[in-house]
Amino acid sequence: MEDFVAQLIASVRGIWHHRWHAVVVAWTLALLGWARVYTLPDEYQSTARVFVDTQSILKPLLAGMTTVPNVEQQVAIMSRTLLSRPNVERVMRMVDLDLKVVSPREHEQQIDELMNKIRISGTSTYDIYTIAYSNRNPRLVRDVVQALLTIFVEGSFKGKKGESDKAVQFIDEQIRSYEEKLLAAENAVKEFKLRHAGVLPQQGLEYASQLALATDALNNARLELQEAEQARNAIAAQASGDAPILGLAPRPADIVNPELDARIAALNRNLDTLRLQYTELHPDIVAARHLIAQLEERKVREAQAAPAADPGKSYSPLLQQLKVAQTEADARVAAMKARVQEYGARHARLLAQMNAVPEIESQLAQLNRDYQINKDNYEKLIGKREAAKLSGELSSTTEMMTFKIIDPPTLPLAPIGPNRSLLYSAVFLAALLAGPAAALGLSQIRPTFMGPAAMRAVTGLAVLGTVGMNWTAEQHGRRRRGTLLFGAASGALALVYGAVLAANLWKG
Repeated sequence: MEDFVAQLIASVRGIWHHRWHAVVVAWTLALLGWARVYTLPDEYQSTARVFVDTQSILKPLLAGMTTVPNVEQQVAIMSRTLLSRPNVERVMRMVDLDLKVVSPREHEQQIDELMNKIRISGTSTYDIYTIAYSNRNPRLVRDVVQALLTIFVEGSFKGKKGESDKAVQFIDEQIRSYEEKLLAAENAVKEFKLRHAGVLPQQGLEYASQLALATDALNNARLELQEAEQARNAIAAQASGDAPILGLAPRPADIVNPELDARIAALNRNLDTLRLQYTELHPDIVAARHLIAQLEERKVREAQAAPAADPGKSYSPLLQQLKVAQTEADARVAAMKARVQEYGARHARLLAQMNAVPEIESQLAQLNRDYQINKDNYEKLIGKREAAKLSGELSSTTEMMTFKIIDPPTLPLAPIGPNRSLLYSAVFLAALLAGPAAALGLSQIRPTFMGPAAMRAVTGLAVLGTVGMNWTAEQHGRRRRGTLLFGAASGALALVYGAVLAANLWKG
């Protein structure tokens, strides 16, 4: 500890010994530093604040129709990519900075300077973005901030419009491709149906259904043919005078009796009128039905009591009617035979194609499946194209977001820097430290012994004695004046520092 104190005292004595060198260094450094700070150019800054309102009524209205763009993310990405190289070059063109560039190197330096001095900040909570730029030219800083604000607004409105256009272009190419595929599939199905028109399902019926229908139709035609043949045989038997085939009594409706028929018809009309008013158990209705039954029985009895032989049989109207009926029955039998023959041929043809039909139906199902897949994809692409167009329009529409400029860029009147007061103080402090440091360095370069202790510490020899300095009155006065001059020089440096600060504050 004693050694440290001794060394410290020796250093202080060395600094004091070279005190005038310290004063010269301090004054020189202070004057040069203050002059450099004074000549620093003024720095101006312009800022702009913009609020982006991304809450639009179009979002809930169009949510189910198309992909609603994420405008918050869109604006955030634009704010982060605003200082990209293409945007900075565009700013240079907008403020005519590119006209002052004469070489590619200067162009790069100008771009680097802009990218380093432009500041963009934002708050994700309130969507407020701030754009700031500083430069020596106040008009330039305002124009640069205005250009950046314009690019920010335009870029946010454009959003993903370019991506939507590319998506629409890609979808159009796919639609054209699927149109060709769809046309080829349609032609393949058409040609296949033309080649196998007799085997393919008709009216939505498959082969098994066609075969079942053909079998039913053939069986019905055969049954109708048998019925027609029996009816024809019955008519032929009546025309030849034979007893009816079934041996049944003649029905009242088949017997012709004009007098009784007229009375029965009148009673039936009266019975219909009574049924509109009464039920079936009404006495008038019961009596009318009973009377009609008696008249019909009378017709049957009179017909049975008539003579069996009719001399004019060959010329009676009944015989002529029977002959006409027989002719019609023969024609019906012939038609039914032709129908049975046709249905039989169809049935036989379907049976012959039984082995080939499953393969043909499988091929048709494959063709229809390919056609349906192409058709579904084509229709989906049509819908996606319209959705992409609508999404692109939504990305660039001004209704999805609203820009409100809170603080527009203005022409700055007062500089924001440099902070000369702080720099003047820093220079003064550096001068105060540099002077003693220079004196200490000189004392180390040209060391002197300031006392017997220093000599003993350096040489390691014992000091036998010391000789004191006897100062004369003139020397005392000269030392006193030197001390006063040193104090005045140091105080003057402090006074000059205060004057420099006062002048800077008055100017500001």
